[in-house]
Amino acid sequence: MDEFEIRRDRMVTEQIQRRGITKTAVLEAMRAVPRHFFVPRELRENAYSDNPLPIGSGQTISQPYIVAYMTSLLDLKGNEKVLEVGTGSGYQAAILSLLAGQVHTTELIPDLAARSAETLRDLGYDNVIVHQSDGSLGWEPCAPYDAILVTASAPKVPAPLLEQLTPEGRLVLPVGSRGMQWLELWQQKNGGWQPEVMLPVAFVPLRGAHGWSNWED
Repeated sequence: MDEFEIRRDRMVTEQIQRRGITKTAVLEAMRAVPRHFFVPRELRENAYSDNPLPIGSGQTISQPYIVAYMTSLLDLKGNEKVLEVGTGSGYQAAILSLLAGQVHTTELIPDLAARSAETLRDLGYDNVIVHQSDGSLGWEPCAPYDAILVTASAPKVPAPLLEQLTPEGRLVLPVGSRGMQWLELWQQKNGGWQPEVMLPVAFVPLRGAHGWSNWED
């Protein structure tokens, strides 16, 4: 094992398993994806630390535990079609690619979309398709999705995302105010979409038609 592999294994053991993530497939994916290639070169020494990191354009790569936790909530079996809203660095999409059949991921910021697409392509994640678009609208051309994961905070759940889920689908996203949100899991129960509140989180704002209108404030 090289130094980054050792750090990655320690990350999974100490940051993820000890906090209660037990799904074998998720743990294996977190061990497999080289997180250090998804952060700026000058931050690679910190790639496996227990915190989010800046990736440019005011965006971040999420804390490893949060990536694993949100992924676990989707309960993927291996052949699903998944939509990710907020590609960022591409790291979350890479994790999803090892757990699903096909991953569509949207990124509003052109530079991040281009950079993440290049990283994912260079690392061989061929079942991920990056779309430079307003992710708060989902990605209707390839709907419906078995699961949707949103990596930015919304003031409320975007209606287009629920409309693009299969009836058995799952939507995971942070909802709340600018500084503090709650991670929610949306599923159909009793004939309608209902949220289950999971844990407090802090994400960058979701931008777009169904995100924050004045996100720069």
